[in-house]
Amino acid sequence: MSRLRGRQFLAIPGPTNIPERVLAAMHRPAVDFKSRAFRPVEAEVFAGLKQVFQTRETVYAYPSAGRGAWEAAMVNTLSPGDKVLIGETGAFSVFWCEIARELGLEVEELAGDWRHGVDPAAVEARLAEDRTREIKAVCLVHNETSTGVTSRAAEIGRAIRDIGHPALFMVDTISSLACMDFRMDEWGVDLAVSGSQKGLMLPSGMSFLGVSEKAEKARQSARMPRSYWELGGLREADGSLRFPSTSPVHLIYGLAEALRMLFEEGMEQVFRRHLRLAEAARAAVRAWGREGGPEVFSLDAREHSNSITTVLLPEGADAEAVRRQAEDRFQVALGAGLLRLHGRAFRFAHMGDLNEPMLLGALGGVELAMRAAAVPFAGGGVQAAMDSLAGA
Repeated sequence: MSRLRGRQFLAIPGPTNIPERVLAAMHRPAVDFKSRAFRPVEAEVFAGLKQVFQTRETVYAYPSAGRGAWEAAMVNTLSPGDKVLIGETGAFSVFWCEIARELGLEVEELAGDWRHGVDPAAVEARLAEDRTREIKAVCLVHNETSTGVTSRAAEIGRAIRDIGHPALFMVDTISSLACMDFRMDEWGVDLAVSGSQKGLMLPSGMSFLGVSEKAEKARQSARMPRSYWELGGLREADGSLRFPSTSPVHLIYGLAEALRMLFEEGMEQVFRRHLRLAEAARAAVRAWGREGGPEVFSLDAREHSNSITTVLLPEGADAEAVRRQAEDRFQVALGAGLLRLHGRAFRFAHMGDLNEPMLLGALGGVELAMRAAAVPFAGGGVQAAMDSLAGA
Protein backbone atom coordinates (compact mmCIF):
# COMPACT_ATOMS: atom_id res chain seq x y z
CA MET A 1 0.00 0.00 0.00
CA SER A 2 1.29 3.46 -0.88
CA ARG A 3 2.59 5.61 1.96
CA LEU A 4 1.61 8.76 0.11
CA ARG A 5 -1.31 10.77 1.41
CA GLY A 6 -3.46 13.54 0.02
CA ARG A 7 -4.43 14.19 -3.56
CA GLN A 8 -2.04 14.15 -6.46
CA PHE A 9 -1.19 17.42 -8.18
CA LEU A 10 -2.05 16.66 -11.80
CA ALA A 11 0.21 18.71 -14.05
CA ILE A 12 0.11 16.56 -17.15
CA PRO A 13 -1.29 18.13 -20.33
CA GLY A 14 -4.46 16.07 -20.32
CA PRO A 15 -6.53 14.67 -18.93
CA THR A 16 -6.73 17.66 -16.64
CA ASN A 17 -8.44 18.10 -13.28
CA ILE A 18 -12.15 17.30 -13.44
CA PRO A 19 -14.21 19.69 -11.27
CA GLU A 20 -16.50 18.24 -8.60
CA ARG A 21 -19.49 19.78 -10.36
CA VAL A 22 -18.63 17.92 -13.56
CA LEU A 23 -18.07 14.64 -11.71
CA ALA A 24 -21.41 15.06 -9.98
CA ALA A 25 -23.17 15.77 -13.29
CA MET A 26 -21.83 12.51 -14.72
CA HIS A 27 -22.71 10.47 -11.63
CA ARG A 28 -26.18 9.37 -12.67
CA PRO A 29 -27.93 6.32 -14.10
CA ALA A 30 -27.83 5.66 -17.83
CA VAL A 31 -30.66 7.15 -19.84
CA ASP A 32 -32.08 6.59 -23.30
CA PHE A 33 -30.01 8.87 -25.52
CA LYS A 34 -32.89 9.01 -27.99
CA SER A 35 -35.39 10.17 -25.40
CA ARG A 36 -37.12 13.54 -25.51
CA ALA A 37 -35.76 14.31 -22.04
CA PHE A 38 -32.13 14.00 -23.20
CA ARG A 39 -32.42 15.98 -26.42
CA PRO A 40 -32.32 19.41 -24.68
CA VAL A 41 -29.05 18.46 -23.00
CA GLU A 42 -27.48 17.65 -26.36
CA ALA A 43 -28.87 20.88 -27.83
CA GLU A 44 -27.38 22.88 -24.95
CA VAL A 45 -23.98 21.25 -25.53
CA PHE A 46 -23.88 21.91 -29.27
CA ALA A 47 -24.94 25.54 -28.76
CA GLY A 48 -22.33 26.01 -26.03
CA LEU A 49 -19.57 24.55 -28.18
CA LYS A 50 -20.29 27.16 -30.85
CA GLN A 51 -19.75 29.87 -28.24
CA VAL A 52 -16.44 28.38 -27.15
CA PHE A 53 -15.22 28.01 -30.75
CA GLN A 54 -16.50 31.55 -31.41
CA THR A 55 -18.32 30.49 -34.54
CA ARG A 56 -21.71 30.76 -36.19
CA GLU A 57 -20.87 27.64 -38.17
CA THR A 58 -21.57 24.03 -37.19
CA VAL A 59 -19.63 22.17 -34.51
CA TYR A 60 -19.92 18.40 -34.77
CA ALA A 61 -18.97 15.89 -32.07
CA TYR A 62 -17.67 12.33 -32.06
CA PRO A 63 -17.09 9.71 -29.39
CA SER A 64 -13.34 9.56 -30.04
CA ALA A 65 -9.94 10.94 -29.14
CA GLY A 66 -8.75 14.14 -30.79
CA ARG A 67 -7.07 12.13 -33.52
CA GLY A 68 -10.52 11.07 -34.66
CA ALA A 69 -11.56 14.66 -35.33
CA TRP A 70 -8.36 15.27 -37.29
CA GLU A 71 -9.12 12.25 -39.44
CA ALA A 72 -12.72 13.44 -39.85
CA ALA A 73 -11.51 16.88 -40.97
CA MET A 74 -9.36 15.35 -43.71
CA VAL A 75 -11.56 12.56 -45.02
CA ASN A 76 -14.62 14.80 -45.27
CA THR A 77 -12.95 17.55 -47.29
CA LEU A 78 -10.02 16.07 -49.25
CA SER A 79 -9.38 13.44 -51.91
CA PRO A 80 -6.60 10.84 -52.28
CA GLY A 81 -3.39 12.42 -53.53
CA ASP A 82 -4.28 15.96 -52.46
CA LYS A 83 -1.37 18.00 -51.14
CA VAL A 84 -1.51 19.44 -47.62
CA LEU A 85 0.93 21.89 -46.06
CA ILE A 86 1.61 21.16 -42.38
CA GLY A 87 3.68 23.45 -40.18
CA GLU A 88 6.27 21.62 -38.05
CA THR A 89 6.13 22.78 -34.43
CA GLY A 90 6.60 19.60 -32.40
CA ALA A 91 5.53 16.02 -31.87
CA PHE A 92 1.85 16.55 -32.56
CA SER A 93 2.47 18.26 -35.88
CA VAL A 94 4.61 15.21 -36.75
CA PHE A 95 1.75 12.91 -35.74
CA TRP A 96 -0.68 14.83 -37.99
CA CYS A 97 1.74 14.39 -40.88
CA GLU A 98 1.71 10.66 -40.22
CA ILE A 99 -2.09 10.58 -40.19
CA ALA A 100 -2.25 12.47 -43.48
CA ARG A 101 0.23 10.13 -45.17
CA GLU A 102 -1.63 7.08 -43.89
CA LEU A 103 -4.77 8.50 -45.50
CA GLY A 104 -3.03 8.75 -48.86
CA LEU A 105 -2.44 12.50 -48.89
CA GLU A 106 0.72 14.16 -50.15
CA VAL A 107 2.31 15.96 -47.21
CA GLU A 108 4.58 18.95 -47.50
CA GLU A 109 6.11 19.94 -44.17
CA LEU A 110 6.96 23.55 -43.46
CA ALA A 111 10.11 22.87 -41.46
CA GLY A 112 10.58 24.36 -38.00
CA ASP A 113 12.94 24.11 -35.04
CA TRP A 114 10.16 23.26 -32.52
CA ARG A 115 11.11 26.27 -30.37
CA HIS A 116 9.11 28.68 -32.54
CA GLY A 117 5.63 28.61 -33.99
CA VAL A 118 4.81 28.52 -37.68
CA ASP A 119 5.96 31.72 -39.37
CA PRO A 120 2.97 33.46 -41.03
CA ALA A 121 5.30 35.04 -43.60
CA ALA A 122 6.64 31.59 -44.56
CA VAL A 123 3.09 30.32 -45.08
CA GLU A 124 2.25 33.33 -47.24
CA ALA A 125 5.44 32.92 -49.28
CA ARG A 126 4.83 29.22 -49.89
CA LEU A 127 1.23 29.80 -50.96
CA ALA A 128 2.35 32.60 -53.29
CA GLU A 129 4.64 30.09 -55.02
CA ASP A 130 1.74 27.67 -55.47
CA ARG A 131 0.39 29.20 -58.66
CA THR A 132 -1.32 25.97 -59.77
CA ARG A 133 -3.12 25.75 -56.42
CA GLU A 134 -1.91 22.24 -55.67
CA ILE A 135 -2.05 22.83 -51.93
CA LYS A 136 -5.57 21.95 -50.80
CA ALA A 137 -5.18 22.56 -47.06
CA VAL A 138 -2.92 24.37 -44.61
CA CYS A 139 -2.77 22.46 -41.32
CA LEU A 140 -1.67 24.03 -38.06
CA VAL A 141 -1.38 22.93 -34.45
CA HIS A 142 -2.50 26.11 -32.69
CA ASN A 143 -0.94 25.16 -29.36
CA GLU A 144 1.74 22.48 -29.67
CA THR A 145 1.21 20.31 -26.60
CA SER A 146 4.69 18.80 -26.80
CA THR A 147 6.67 22.05 -26.87
CA GLY A 148 4.53 24.74 -25.23
CA VAL A 149 4.64 26.86 -28.37
CA THR A 150 1.52 28.66 -29.64
CA SER A 151 1.49 29.53 -33.33
CA ARG A 152 -0.07 32.83 -34.38
CA ALA A 153 -3.16 31.34 -35.98
CA ALA A 154 -4.86 34.70 -36.54
CA GLU A 155 -1.89 35.97 -38.58
CA ILE A 156 -1.64 32.74 -40.55
CA GLY A 157 -5.34 32.85 -41.39
CA ARG A 158 -4.90 36.45 -42.52
CA ALA A 159 -1.92 35.46 -44.68
CA ILE A 160 -3.99 32.79 -46.43
CA ARG A 161 -6.75 35.29 -47.14
CA ASP A 162 -4.35 38.04 -48.23
CA ILE A 163 -2.73 35.82 -50.83
CA GLY A 164 -6.18 34.76 -52.06
CA HIS A 165 -5.34 31.07 -51.89
CA PRO A 166 -8.32 28.67 -51.85
CA ALA A 167 -6.69 26.16 -49.46
CA LEU A 168 -8.72 25.09 -46.46
CA PHE A 169 -7.33 26.25 -43.10
CA MET A 170 -7.33 23.38 -40.60
CA VAL A 171 -6.39 24.12 -36.98
CA ASP A 172 -5.84 21.78 -34.04
CA THR A 173 -7.15 23.52 -30.91
CA ILE A 174 -6.94 20.48 -28.64
CA SER A 175 -4.79 22.14 -25.97
CA SER A 176 -5.83 25.74 -26.63
CA LEU A 177 -9.63 25.69 -26.72
CA ALA A 178 -11.12 27.14 -23.51
CA CYS A 179 -7.59 28.01 -22.34
CA MET A 180 -6.68 30.87 -24.65
CA ASP A 181 -8.40 33.00 -27.24
CA PHE A 182 -9.47 31.14 -30.37
CA ARG A 183 -11.78 32.74 -32.93
CA MET A 184 -12.79 30.32 -35.64
CA ASP A 185 -14.82 32.70 -37.80
CA GLU A 186 -12.75 35.85 -37.34
CA TRP A 187 -9.48 34.03 -38.08
CA GLY A 188 -10.84 32.31 -41.19
CA VAL A 189 -10.54 28.76 -39.85
CA ASP A 190 -12.38 26.20 -41.96
CA LEU A 191 -11.93 23.12 -39.79
CA ALA A 192 -11.21 23.41 -36.07
CA VAL A 193 -10.32 20.24 -34.19
CA SER A 194 -10.55 19.79 -30.42
CA GLY A 195 -11.01 17.29 -27.59
CA SER A 196 -12.73 16.98 -24.25
CA GLN A 197 -9.88 16.30 -21.84
CA LYS A 198 -8.03 19.62 -21.58
CA GLY A 199 -9.59 23.07 -21.30
CA LEU A 200 -13.08 21.59 -21.28
CA MET A 201 -12.24 19.77 -18.01
CA LEU A 202 -13.68 16.36 -18.92
CA PRO A 203 -12.38 12.82 -19.24
CA SER A 204 -11.01 11.90 -22.64
CA GLY A 205 -13.45 10.32 -25.07
CA MET A 206 -15.06 13.13 -27.05
CA SER A 207 -13.70 15.11 -29.98
CA PHE A 208 -15.17 18.14 -31.73
CA LEU A 209 -14.95 19.52 -35.23
CA GLY A 210 -15.95 23.03 -36.22
CA VAL A 211 -16.78 23.17 -39.93
CA SER A 212 -17.10 26.32 -42.04
CA GLU A 213 -19.46 26.76 -44.98
CA LYS A 214 -16.42 26.57 -47.28
CA ALA A 215 -15.48 23.21 -45.77
CA GLU A 216 -19.06 21.97 -46.10
CA LYS A 217 -18.89 22.75 -49.83
CA ALA A 218 -15.55 20.94 -50.12
CA ARG A 219 -17.21 17.86 -48.63
CA GLN A 220 -19.44 17.57 -51.65
CA SER A 221 -16.51 16.77 -53.95
CA ALA A 222 -14.21 15.00 -51.44
CA ARG A 223 -13.45 11.41 -52.47
CA MET A 224 -11.83 10.03 -49.33
CA PRO A 225 -13.49 6.81 -48.14
CA ARG A 226 -15.34 7.39 -44.89
CA SER A 227 -18.04 5.76 -42.84
CA TYR A 228 -17.83 6.47 -39.10
CA TRP A 229 -16.39 9.95 -39.78
CA GLU A 230 -19.01 10.94 -42.38
CA LEU A 231 -20.41 14.33 -41.46
CA GLY A 232 -23.40 14.06 -43.74
CA GLY A 233 -25.29 11.73 -41.41
CA LEU A 234 -24.84 13.76 -38.24
CA ARG A 235 -28.06 15.76 -38.61
CA GLU A 236 -31.50 14.55 -37.70
CA ALA A 237 -34.48 15.22 -39.93
CA ASP A 238 -35.39 18.24 -37.80
CA GLY A 239 -31.94 19.75 -38.31
CA SER A 240 -30.60 18.96 -34.82
CA LEU A 241 -27.16 17.42 -34.46
CA ARG A 242 -26.37 13.95 -33.21
CA PHE A 243 -23.40 11.65 -32.62
CA PRO A 244 -22.41 9.03 -35.24
CA SER A 245 -23.19 6.17 -32.88
CA THR A 246 -24.50 5.67 -29.35
CA SER A 247 -24.16 9.05 -27.66
CA PRO A 248 -21.64 9.19 -24.76
CA VAL A 249 -24.43 10.16 -22.40
CA HIS A 250 -22.43 10.69 -19.23
CA LEU A 251 -19.75 12.73 -21.00
CA ILE A 252 -22.48 14.91 -22.49
CA TYR A 253 -23.95 15.58 -19.06
CA GLY A 254 -20.44 16.44 -17.87
CA LEU A 255 -19.80 18.70 -20.85
CA ALA A 256 -23.04 20.57 -20.27
CA GLU A 257 -21.92 21.32 -16.71
CA ALA A 258 -18.37 22.23 -17.78
CA LEU A 259 -19.73 24.71 -20.32
CA ARG A 260 -21.94 26.27 -17.65
CA MET A 261 -18.89 26.70 -15.44
CA LEU A 262 -16.91 28.36 -18.23
CA PHE A 263 -19.73 30.77 -19.06
CA GLU A 264 -20.32 31.59 -15.39
CA GLU A 265 -16.65 32.55 -15.04
CA GLY A 266 -16.74 34.31 -18.40
CA MET A 267 -14.51 33.30 -21.27
CA GLU A 268 -12.37 36.44 -21.10
CA GLN A 269 -11.75 35.77 -17.41
CA VAL A 270 -10.91 32.14 -18.22
CA PHE A 271 -8.26 33.36 -20.66
CA ARG A 272 -6.89 35.88 -18.15
CA ARG A 273 -6.66 33.21 -15.47
CA HIS A 274 -4.71 30.91 -17.77
CA LEU A 275 -2.37 33.77 -18.72
CA ARG A 276 -1.80 34.69 -15.06
CA LEU A 277 -0.97 31.10 -14.07
CA ALA A 278 1.20 30.56 -17.14
CA GLU A 279 3.27 33.68 -16.45
CA ALA A 280 3.81 32.49 -12.89
CA ALA A 281 4.99 29.08 -14.10
CA ARG A 282 7.39 30.70 -16.56
CA ALA A 283 8.68 33.00 -13.80
CA ALA A 284 9.52 29.90 -11.75
CA VAL A 285 11.41 28.27 -14.61
CA ARG A 286 13.39 31.45 -15.29
CA ALA A 287 14.36 31.65 -11.63
CA TRP A 288 15.52 28.03 -11.68
CA GLY A 289 17.58 28.76 -14.78
CA ARG A 290 19.53 31.78 -13.52
CA GLU A 291 22.73 29.76 -13.19
CA GLY A 292 22.53 27.63 -16.30
CA GLY A 293 19.63 25.49 -15.09
CA PRO A 294 16.29 24.69 -16.74
CA GLU A 295 14.77 26.96 -19.36
CA VAL A 296 11.43 27.62 -20.97
CA PHE A 297 11.56 25.71 -24.25
CA SER A 298 9.51 28.27 -26.20
CA LEU A 299 11.79 31.13 -27.28
CA ASP A 300 9.44 33.82 -28.62
CA ALA A 301 7.41 35.60 -25.93
CA ARG A 302 4.59 36.11 -28.45
CA GLU A 303 4.31 32.34 -28.75
CA HIS A 304 4.50 31.18 -25.13
CA SER A 305 1.66 28.81 -24.36
CA ASN A 306 -0.84 29.73 -21.66
CA SER A 307 -1.83 26.11 -21.12
CA ILE A 308 1.51 24.29 -20.90
CA THR A 309 5.17 25.06 -20.26
CA THR A 310 7.77 22.66 -21.62
CA VAL A 311 10.87 22.78 -19.42
CA LEU A 312 14.21 22.02 -21.09
CA LEU A 313 16.80 20.67 -18.66
CA PRO A 314 20.56 21.33 -18.79
CA GLU A 315 22.71 18.95 -20.81
CA GLY A 316 23.22 15.70 -18.91
CA ALA A 317 20.17 16.05 -16.67
CA ASP A 318 17.53 13.32 -16.85
CA ALA A 319 13.98 14.61 -17.25
CA GLU A 320 12.55 11.13 -16.72
CA ALA A 321 14.28 10.95 -13.34
CA VAL A 322 12.61 14.24 -12.42
CA ARG A 323 9.23 12.85 -13.43
CA ARG A 324 9.75 9.68 -11.40
CA GLN A 325 10.77 11.61 -8.31
CA ALA A 326 7.87 14.03 -8.72
CA GLU A 327 5.30 11.25 -8.95
CA ASP A 328 6.73 8.70 -6.53
CA ARG A 329 7.80 11.04 -3.74
CA PHE A 330 5.93 14.30 -4.10
CA GLN A 331 2.55 13.44 -5.67
CA VAL A 332 3.07 15.61 -8.77
CA ALA A 333 2.35 14.12 -12.20
CA LEU A 334 4.32 15.74 -15.05
CA GLY A 335 4.15 15.16 -18.79
CA ALA A 336 7.04 13.42 -20.54
CA GLY A 337 9.11 14.96 -23.30
CA LEU A 338 8.01 13.55 -26.65
CA LEU A 339 10.12 12.31 -29.57
CA ARG A 340 13.35 14.34 -29.75
CA LEU A 341 12.59 15.86 -26.33
CA HIS A 342 12.26 12.54 -24.52
CA GLY A 343 14.55 12.57 -21.49
CA ARG A 344 15.57 16.15 -22.22
CA ALA A 345 12.44 17.97 -21.10
CA PHE A 346 9.30 17.57 -19.05
CA ARG A 347 5.94 19.25 -19.57
CA PHE A 348 4.17 21.22 -16.86
CA ALA A 349 0.51 21.91 -17.64
CA HIS A 350 -1.47 24.78 -16.16
CA MET A 351 -4.84 24.46 -17.81
CA GLY A 352 -8.42 23.70 -16.99
CA ASP A 353 -9.74 23.64 -13.43
CA LEU A 354 -6.74 25.24 -11.71
CA ASN A 355 -6.05 28.05 -9.26
CA GLU A 356 -3.03 29.74 -7.67
CA PRO A 357 -2.47 27.46 -4.65
CA MET A 358 -2.74 24.37 -6.86
CA LEU A 359 -0.13 25.82 -9.21
CA LEU A 360 2.22 26.75 -6.37
CA GLY A 361 1.90 23.31 -4.79
CA ALA A 362 2.80 21.60 -8.05
CA LEU A 363 5.76 23.95 -8.64
CA GLY A 364 7.01 23.19 -5.13
CA GLY A 365 6.87 19.49 -5.92
CA VAL A 366 8.81 20.05 -9.14
CA GLU A 367 11.50 21.95 -7.29
CA LEU A 368 11.84 19.12 -4.76
CA ALA A 369 11.91 16.53 -7.57
CA MET A 370 14.68 18.36 -9.45
CA ARG A 371 16.72 18.50 -6.27
CA ALA A 372 16.19 14.78 -5.68
CA ALA A 373 17.17 14.01 -9.30
CA ALA A 374 20.36 16.09 -8.98
CA VAL A 375 19.37 18.61 -11.65
CA PRO A 376 21.47 21.78 -11.40
CA PHE A 377 19.22 24.78 -10.81
CA ALA A 378 19.01 28.00 -8.85
CA GLY A 379 16.52 28.22 -6.00
CA GLY A 380 13.63 30.58 -5.64
CA GLY A 381 11.34 29.32 -8.36
CA VAL A 382 8.26 29.09 -6.18
CA GLN A 383 8.95 32.53 -4.72
CA ALA A 384 9.26 33.94 -8.25
CA ALA A 385 5.89 32.43 -9.12
CA MET A 386 4.37 33.93 -5.97
CA ASP A 387 5.80 37.34 -6.85
CA SER A 388 4.36 37.05 -10.34
CA LEU A 389 0.92 36.19 -8.99
CA ALA A 390 1.03 38.93 -6.38
CA GLY A 391 1.74 41.51 -9.04
CA ALA A 392 -0.80 40.20 -11.55
